[in-house]
Amino acid sequence: MSGHSKWATIRRKKEKTDAARGKVFTKLIKEISIAARMGGGDETANPRLRTAIAAGKAANMPAANIDRAVKKGTGELPGVVYEEVVYEGYSPGGAALLINTMTDNRNRTVGEIRHLLGKYGGSLGETGSVNWMFERKGMVTVAKEGADEDSLLELLIDYEVEDITEEEDGFEIVCAPEALEDVKQALEKAEKQIVSAELTMLPQTTVKLEGSQAKTTLNLMGLLDDHDDVQNIYSNFDIDEDLLDAAE
Repeated sequence: MSGHSKWATIRRKKEKTDAARGKVFTKLIKEISIAARMGGGDETANPRLRTAIAAGKAANMPAANIDRAVKKGTGELPGVVYEEVVYEGYSPGGAALLINTMTDNRNRTVGEIRHLLGKYGGSLGETGSVNWMFERKGMVTVAKEGADEDSLLELLIDYEVEDITEEEDGFEIVCAPEALEDVKQALEKAEKQIVSAELTMLPQTTVKLEGSQAKTTLNLMGLLDDHDDVQNIYSNFDIDEDLLDAAE
């Protein structure tokens, strides 16, 4: 199975654990703040902020935390100023890695990312070395209860939906980035249970990884995901289902 869907499933399960909750909140606060800084604090006029706030609410983040994050982003409250930096590299076996970070210290972050990659047999690439392998898309995951592929296709026929696939924890709906909010609203209006809704990077081709390279890549992905500055990781690995299941 290719990395984008199964890794997203593993990550969602990981985020639900109590031990991970603090890290989840930290990442969401960063995303809310930077979305507010770039597009303003009015979520009705800022789709990225609206998506970030919805993710915060889905993770049961207190409303006061969300409000503070927005105000820190707009400058109404003092706070650390983060910048978005995307690092590109390779896993053991040559799968592409896109590592999205939000950092207040570029030198610290790149040093730590380079160290992790090198320790686990990966490498940091030049800007543009792997980004071209991915396409930016909207992705909504809907719970299976009360939904099926045919009814979802009928519901979303007037939207820019490109693909609907059945995965372990629901149906993944891929759409154009600009259609994400409309697709989400249509599903909510139809009372479908939304598991997640996000802008993501989907690989155009995949790289097959097996044996120790597959296991090491999954370990590396987990460690990168745990890094305080890392918001998201995208990869084009293709790993057998049994190895992916063992990583959960």
